[in-house]
Amino acid sequence: MRTRVKICGLTREQDVHAAVDAGSDALGLVFYEPSPRYVEIQQAQQLVSIVPPFVTVVGLFVNAEKTAIENVLHNVRIDLLQFHGDEPAAFCEQFTRPYIKALRVADDTDIAAIAGQYASASGLLLDSYQAGVPGGTGEVFNWQQIPQGLSSPIILAGGLTADNVAEAIRQVQPYAVDVSGGVEQDKGIKDLNKIRAFMNEVQGVDRR
Repeated sequence: MRTRVKICGLTREQDVHAAVDAGSDALGLVFYEPSPRYVEIQQAQQLVSIVPPFVTVVGLFVNAEKTAIENVLHNVRIDLLQFHGDEPAAFCEQFTRPYIKALRVADDTDIAAIAGQYASASGLLLDSYQAGVPGGTGEVFNWQQIPQGLSSPIILAGGLTADNVAEAIRQVQPYAVDVSGGVEQDKGIKDLNKIRAFMNEVQGVDRR
């Protein structure tokens, strides 16, 4: 099965074009103000206006109010919601979009138990844990902690780059991989060459 790719934290039109041209399956927009990759609604509208069909637009939220999420959904094309905070499943389920739930993996995290709590999710995004940081740490967690046979598709995140994504795919065999800082020249500013190198590594594993 082909490994899907989501490139997250896009803030510029040229980076959207670069991600799409390189073959990214999904693009992530961050609606979390403390993040350096945060986009406002008007900026998000401009970005999604150039996203072609069959490329999924993902809206990322961290413990956002229901009204704030609904405001984004009313004004911006969002195909899939990503909840990256402490949102319970009942909260995630109330919107008119499918959702994925991000889980920050610490040494003592019971991934299987938490996955069971989010059975309604379209996928489980596994990211690295760092105290006080909801994501985008640039750190790799212990992939051996991921149990076999999870019912939810796994989206692997956390410190992925062109240097380690091939090995990550071989070890974990995730449904998809998610990258942000690993293809940047600065926070929120993507690097075309890094995007291409990352995609080449993913596609190289899939062709073998």
